Amino acid sequence: MTASSHSPPPAAPDVPARRTAAAPRARRVWRQDFAASLVVFLVALPLCVGVAVASGVPAELGLVTGIVGGLVAGLMPGSSLQVSGPAAGLTVLVYEAVQEHGIGTLGVLVLAAGLLQTAMGLMRLGRWFRAISVAVVQGMLAGIGLVLIAGQLYAMADTPAPAGGPAKFAGLPALVVGTAGSPAALTAAALGVGTIAVLVLWPRLPGAARLLPAPLVAVALATAVAVVFDPPVARVDVRGLLASIQPPSGSDFARLAEFGVLGTVLAFTLIASAESLFSAAAVDRMHDGPRTDYDKELVAQGAGNAVCGALGALPMTAVIVRSSANVRAGARTKASRVLHGVWLLLFAALVPAALGVIPLAALAGVLVHAGWKLVPVRAMVPLWREHRGEAVVLAATAVAIVATNLFEGVLVGLLLAVAKTAWDMSHVHVDVVDTGTGPIVVRLVGNATFLRLPKMLDTLERLPADRPIELDLTGLRHLDHACGTALGAWADRHNEDGVDPVRVAV
Repeated sequence: MTASSHSPPPAAPDVPARRTAAAPRARRVWRQDFAASLVVFLVALPLCVGVAVASGVPAELGLVTGIVGGLVAGLMPGSSLQVSGPAAGLTVLVYEAVQEHGIGTLGVLVLAAGLLQTAMGLMRLGRWFRAISVAVVQGMLAGIGLVLIAGQLYAMADTPAPAGGPAKFAGLPALVVGTAGSPAALTAAALGVGTIAVLVLWPRLPGAARLLPAPLVAVALATAVAVVFDPPVARVDVRGLLASIQPPSGSDFARLAEFGVLGTVLAFTLIASAESLFSAAAVDRMHDGPRTDYDKELVAQGAGNAVCGALGALPMTAVIVRSSANVRAGARTKASRVLHGVWLLLFAALVPAALGVIPLAALAGVLVHAGWKLVPVRAMVPLWREHRGEAVVLAATAVAIVATNLFEGVLVGLLLAVAKTAWDMSHVHVDVVDTGTGPIVVRLVGNATFLRLPKMLDTLERLPADRPIELDLTGLRHLDHACGTALGAWADRHNEDGVDPVRVAV
């Protein structure tokens, strides 16, 4: 018998020990996710209701979208920690769609947008949304924020808002005068201003006080004042969860053949997708866990919107406010965002009447604050100093959205971004070397496009006709047809008037 036959068998892995060590870690992760889900629920509740009311739909539909964001999108792969629900960024577009096409068509719009999102995700187009100009996205959000603020200032005074961004801004002086002369409007405005004050001051309080989310505290305090003193202010209209859900009918689907409806579907799709994927990129920078798969996240957002559309609810996006609250609260897995959907469902099913005591002015104050955070005021000055063209694109996109509508404003921003990129890429340096004895050498370096043609021709046409000229094109990375034709025409004219033909080095 060999010596090796007496060697002991290899030790079996200590599986029970590993399981024993993993159990406390699993319980710790579960506790963190459970606590984070409660925080996200408390942040999401007033925002879901506020976005729905501002969008011109029943408050319960905002809760439905939040529930779907947790239970449907939350269970799917993509981003593990970002939270989805109704977003302030789509409020203006949804309101315009409801006013123009009716609330019955909203479900069709959202369903079609969700299916389109899912198709784009399956075609692996999610990563391409990162190629959208950041200035256009910031300008889009700034324009949305400005229109949202203008509209919600009327809601803070319990006054109907005029249609269209320009009309909202033009009517603000009359709103101030009318509010000052109406005790009821002044009372509502005071509740709204008080809500904004709490939202601004709450993050500056000591850490222990900030355990409760600022939106919940602000709305709760305004509601408490309204309950105790019972002022004559408008409150949330409660219809009940099941009564608010209205799936689209066959006649609603027939409207998809209309050009305006298709444009709204495209706007929903692009804006919701871009906002969700930009949110995912921001959330990824907040934690060291798994990174977002953009294509899978786009499929998850599409599936959620398809369900929201089938229920006649609001469109959903990933929302940075709730997502950042989720990360800061210590969430570790997707369980926190799924549980937040469970808490929203329980609230909507068990205590819907609690919504009926919330003053609309308080919700308007929450959205005014949310709209202000969409406007990159602090970033504009350094952006203007370092990237002036980007700042122009951002401001022009925002102004175009206010002046027209969201879809047309974004198109203006995209066209400006493309034009700016073309201008930046067409840099060409014209270097004239004249030693006084030999030929004049003109060197072109860079990208010669029609955008820089006036500069090149001005330089060439100032050259004397009685001197030989050498045109050096070896430094050009690109010469488009317009520039090539113009340079040929200039050379022909010089050859007719000059003493020597132009020599071209290519």
